[in-house]
Amino acid sequence: MEHHGVLWRSFLKSGASLVESCNPLEVSGRLTRINGLVMEAAGLKLPLGSGCRVLVPGGGAVEAEVVGFNGEKLFMMPTDDVFGLAPGARVLPMEVGAPRLVLGKHIGPRRRAADRAKHLPVGDALLGRVVDGAGRPLDGLGPLVTQETRSLQGRAFNPLARAPISQPLDVGIRAINALLTVGRGQRLGLFAGSGVGKSVLIGMMARYTAADTIVVGLIGERGREVKEFIEQSLGAEGLARSVVVAAPADTSPLMRMQGASYATTVAEYFRDQGKQVLLIMDSLTRYAMAQREIALAIGEPPVTRGYPPSVFARLPALVERAGNGPAGGGSITAFYTVLAEGDDQQDPIADSARAILDGHFVLSRSLADQGHYPAIDIEQSISRAMHNLVGDDHFAVVRQFKQFFSRYQRSRDLIAVGAYQPGADPVLDMAVKLYPRLEAFLQQGIHEREGYDGALARLAEVFATPA
Repeated sequence: MEHHGVLWRSFLKSGASLVESCNPLEVSGRLTRINGLVMEAAGLKLPLGSGCRVLVPGGGAVEAEVVGFNGEKLFMMPTDDVFGLAPGARVLPMEVGAPRLVLGKHIGPRRRAADRAKHLPVGDALLGRVVDGAGRPLDGLGPLVTQETRSLQGRAFNPLARAPISQPLDVGIRAINALLTVGRGQRLGLFAGSGVGKSVLIGMMARYTAADTIVVGLIGERGREVKEFIEQSLGAEGLARSVVVAAPADTSPLMRMQGASYATTVAEYFRDQGKQVLLIMDSLTRYAMAQREIALAIGEPPVTRGYPPSVFARLPALVERAGNGPAGGGSITAFYTVLAEGDDQQDPIADSARAILDGHFVLSRSLADQGHYPAIDIEQSISRAMHNLVGDDHFAVVRQFKQFFSRYQRSRDLIAVGAYQPGADPVLDMAVKLYPRLEAFLQQGIHEREGYDGALARLAEVFATPA
């Protein structure tokens, strides 16, 4: 009797394996319409975020992702060009991470909705590599050799589980280290128009930072700038400990959004390994524009300067994935560049980003026109976590620096025309004497690195001896 029981259990086990592996029915749909950026399909019922393959007559397929639905119709956004597709083309689902059902029981752990999203490779093999938004190498150095993948949609982080921002991060820029101190796990915006030295500044931070690993997301920028940034701004030294995810402007909006999510996913992987990660995303505005293209294409109404509501929901969902992990673990210190169109700081994306970030650095066009680099406007910039990172003495010196610098800037025209009378305002008198030192302190050469301790020493020297 016991022998029959063993045989019966063995039969059930082998039968379950066969049931699991067999696929008697292939579920497919058909392509019914292509309207601009959106493809419509009928005959399939798939959840949002699912991947699909649309078969091209004669061979090949176009990958797409479900971005919406209306009744029995699925709205899909392609990740590649759609040339060659014909009406009625077959649409096949690509199941990623879905739980399997065998004999009425789930095999393996239950997965959350985030785990059903697309999975892309992560690991140390990405260091020194340049990949696109789908994890495919762009640098011609061969395939990625990594066994681990992660979902592009990160799990929500319990805010009470995050370690507080308590330790400064050396970014190698004197003005930032001393006057706008950045903490590990802080998320900041770099607000700039075009042509004011934004790419040079983030390249300097990537080369000179004290972080263990750098992840750079080049989202929606010109393709020419990708190679220039890697070779000139980042350099061989910076690239060796960096991962670059490039989704330039000529890629589909879905691939641009996926590139931003992939860069964040890679940063999360290294943070979970206990490393201090610097995440640089250029730019958050292009990410928002990609979401706007998708949302408008599927019929979402615009509300603020052409941006639909989903854009302002996506931004915090992406930004909140950065930051500190649990106490004693790693961190993601993130810089998101924000393009202020026409140097308008009240642009809806700039205004929204200011509200969800832990500070912002503004690059001034007037300073750049004067040859003042980096063109950081100290008066308009702020690091909201700085009071937790520096002592009272340091903070007092920073306030004094800003006071003198601001007083001189407000009186600059009077001084230029000779209307300033020395002795009338003691604070302005001191500002005029100190201004050459203040200006020299704020400027830094592209090949010059200033560590955190060195920046504090230089700041003390500004007020050490009378001018």
